[in-house]
Amino acid sequence: MNHYDLISKLLEDGVLKTKKIIEAFMEIDRADFVKKEYIGEAYGDYPLPTEQGQTISQPSTVAFMLELLQPAEGDRILDVGSGSGWSTALLAQIAGPKGRVWGVELIGELVKFGSENLAKYDFPHAGIQQAGDVLGLPQEAPFDKILVSAAGEEMPQALIDQLKAGGRLVVPIQDSSWKIDSVWKVDKISETEIDKVEFPGFAFVPLK
Repeated sequence: MNHYDLISKLLEDGVLKTKKIIEAFMEIDRADFVKKEYIGEAYGDYPLPTEQGQTISQPSTVAFMLELLQPAEGDRILDVGSGSGWSTALLAQIAGPKGRVWGVELIGELVKFGSENLAKYDFPHAGIQQAGDVLGLPQEAPFDKILVSAAGEEMPQALIDQLKAGGRLVVPIQDSSWKIDSVWKVDKISETEIDKVEFPGFAFVPLK
């Protein structure tokens, strides 16, 4: 399977739908974000190991989450748990030079790995940095969109607070009773009102 075979599969499965997101998948090659020993598996629709027990997410899951997020040109976007840098690059491609994408990652080895991968593309409007003690990046808030690629134990109010009114958060949340995770789409209607929709049946590394 090659890059275009993977995209064809995601299209056939109905996971990829939006023109700008499809174009981003076409432009950003997953093989640029996997470890050398897994290059031969770069286009498989399954997670692959990166550093410190973490993974680069399954392509169909990334596509599903981006379709929920609906990033747009010019958006200010926060990518929490940026990992290999693949999601950061996809978001940067969609946001374009009028936008800005901040990737934050807790694991130092992944900050380096993700930054090196992101540097394979000309995205001066995107970068990956070490996560701090506070979830997210409040000093750069508010954001139009926030993507989280690791599952927390509860809805992260800190990230909702960092959204602008009218913004959207897509985040996995653990369900310890069923040992599966759900992806949640959270729309911030106003400073006092949010709308949440749950999509169960996923598996993510835990948010630390």
